[in-house]
Amino acid sequence: MLKAPCAMPGPHDLFARYTFGRPERAEAELRAVLPAHVVSAVDWSTLRLEPGSVVDPELRETESDLLFTARLRSGRPLLLYVLLEHQSTVDKWMALRMLRYVVRQVERWRQEHPERSGLPVILPLVMYHGPEGAWSAPRRVEDLFELPGESEEERAHWRAWVPRFEYLLDDLTAEREEALKARPGPALARLAWLVLRYGRTGELARKLPEWVGLFAQVQAAPEGAEHLRVVIRYLLWTGDKAVHNVTGQVLHSVLDEQRAEELMRSYGEELIEQGRQQGLAQGLSRGRAEGILRLLAFRRIHVEEAARQRILDCTDVDTLDHWFDRALQATTLSEVLDSGAHASRRTDS
Repeated sequence: MLKAPCAMPGPHDLFARYTFGRPERAEAELRAVLPAHVVSAVDWSTLRLEPGSVVDPELRETESDLLFTARLRSGRPLLLYVLLEHQSTVDKWMALRMLRYVVRQVERWRQEHPERSGLPVILPLVMYHGPEGAWSAPRRVEDLFELPGESEEERAHWRAWVPRFEYLLDDLTAEREEALKARPGPALARLAWLVLRYGRTGELARKLPEWVGLFAQVQAAPEGAEHLRVVIRYLLWTGDKAVHNVTGQVLHSVLDEQRAEELMRSYGEELIEQGRQQGLAQGLSRGRAEGILRLLAFRRIHVEEAARQRILDCTDVDTLDHWFDRALQATTLSEVLDSGAHASRRTDS
C-alpha cells in the first residue's frame, strides 16, 4: 500500500500514489523485487488496487501504503502490500510495524470474507528512498527479540516461541542508476525510481539533464502530458533552487516553447494554491512569497539575495499577488519587482 493522506497530503505521498497506484506501474515495481518463482506464479492480468490504508495516522507524513489483490495462476487469492518509506532515517522497528499492518489486512480479509476457511498469502514489501544510505534495519521480526542464553544453541530453544515474519525490501538507495534505468516497466515508473533514488542525495540537479530521453518517453506515452506534469510538480515542490533551474531546462528540452510556457503557467496557478495552504501554517504572506520564489526559479530568472529577502520580508498580500501575476509572464526580475518597468512594458504592448 501507499498511505492514505491525512489532512493535507505531502508531495511524496501524492507522487507515490500517482505513480505506483496504477496496476501497470505497480506491476513493474513488484516484478522488480519479488522472487522469480512468485513472479511466474502470479496472474498479472488480475492485479487490482484495493481501497483503504492501514498506516498509523501519526506516520502518514513519512510513509504511504497501497494494497493490491491478484490471483495466482492456480486460482488462489494473493494480497500484495507495498509500503513506501519517505522518512529521513532508517526505522529499526520496521519489521514490527509491517507485521502489525499485515495483521490488520488479515483481520480486514476475515471480516470481508466470512465464508472462507483459510487466509490468503500477503506479501509485504517496503520501498525505501531515504537520504541516509542503504537500509540497515532488521527485516525479520525475530531479530528484534533479545533471546535468553549465552550460546546460539541456547537461544535457538527460545526462538521457536517468537513470531517469524520477514518483509521484502526494495532499497532504491542501494541501486545503481543503470540498474534502475534497465528495469522493465513504463517510462514513468523508471523515472520515478530515479527521482526517488537521487532526490535527497544532492545529486539530482546534476542527474536530471542525463534523463531528458526518459522525460521524452514519459511525454510520448498515453496520458504523457499529465504524467509529465506530475513529475515536474514533484520536482519543483521538493527540490532546491538548483533542481528548479534544471527542471525548467529539461522541460524546455522536451516540449516546444508554447507548451512549456503553458505548463509553467499552470504550475504557477498551483503555486498560488500551495501558497495559500502554506499560509494557513506559516502566515499568508510567507506562503505567497515562497510561491513567487519557486516560480521565478522555475522560469530560470536569477534572484539575488537582496531581492530574495525583499520578497520574503514583504507582508502586503496585494503586493505579493501583483508580483506573482507578473512572474507568470516575466523574463527578468525587474519586470516583477519594478512597477515602472512593468507599466512601460504594458504600455508598449
